[in-house]
Amino acid sequence: MNNFDQAVREVLGAGLESAVVQTIQVNLGLVCNLSCRHCHVEASPHRNESMTWETMQSLLRLTEALPEARVDLTGGAPELNPNFRPLLDALIEQGHQVQVRTNLTVFFEAGQGDTPEFLADRGVHLVASLPCYLDDNVDKQRGGGVYKRSVAALRRLNSLGYGRQPRLPLNLVYNPGGAFLPPDQATLEDAYRRELRERFDVEFTRLLTITNMPMGRFLSDLHRDGQAEDYKHLLEDSFNQSTIDGLMCRHQICIAWDGTLSDCDFNSALGLSLAGNLPRHIDQLDPSALEGRPIVTGEHCFGCTAGCGSSCGGALVA
Repeated sequence: MNNFDQAVREVLGAGLESAVVQTIQVNLGLVCNLSCRHCHVEASPHRNESMTWETMQSLLRLTEALPEARVDLTGGAPELNPNFRPLLDALIEQGHQVQVRTNLTVFFEAGQGDTPEFLADRGVHLVASLPCYLDDNVDKQRGGGVYKRSVAALRRLNSLGYGRQPRLPLNLVYNPGGAFLPPDQATLEDAYRRELRERFDVEFTRLLTITNMPMGRFLSDLHRDGQAEDYKHLLEDSFNQSTIDGLMCRHQICIAWDGTLSDCDFNSALGLSLAGNLPRHIDQLDPSALEGRPIVTGEHCFGCTAGCGSSCGGALVA
């Protein structure tokens, strides 16, 4: 039993179990046009892992069996998967609400010129990474010139209705620039909205604050700066039992680019499969076995319960 599992059991009297699957999160690959410092999957232009159409067919069988679930496409840059568009169309034809996690700058890559229009025409929801409203902080985390391109992409999305029309939500994601927890989500959202509106006439729907997990490139930076142990203690000491009900692992299933299954994207990055006798790969999955399954946990899970909590949907408590 790890420390996180023990902390949860002291609150619940039992380990974590899943509820009804509300979100199917799919990592379409580790290919990305950026190499962000906080990326827990260590995506980059030098990676070549990408979900095949064959695996996507297995995914579509799962999504057909879970018609009420939202499908959340991530990466890397999911738009760079060569089958991104036919997959998205197939999901929409099944009736799913599709959400895409975009880094914004991908729209300036070769072959992506009409991607914003493609997404808007289909009513796809967008979650866009913008780890700060100041250019220096963004470029430090994500690379030189990223802030300028991100703002240009946001303005283009606004011109299509994203962030301005209810049918086209545009949520932004904040990640801390160092070994600290995110500030209050509502307060930071007000600052983002004021700065982006006044400086660029940019509008968005919501801000989501996400805690950096001690893994991937961020963990390498922590070790380099001698902060790894202090950061892990910060997460553990900031455990908030009020966040447990909303933990994303309880309401989703995660499919990696190669079809392997995990309770969340972080577990997937660490190679942690589903618990017990549940299969490792989507090809062998019985969807009816997902509800009530035990959740696999580890020390990294304190990142989701620290402070106001953290999930792919932002803070878990006010």
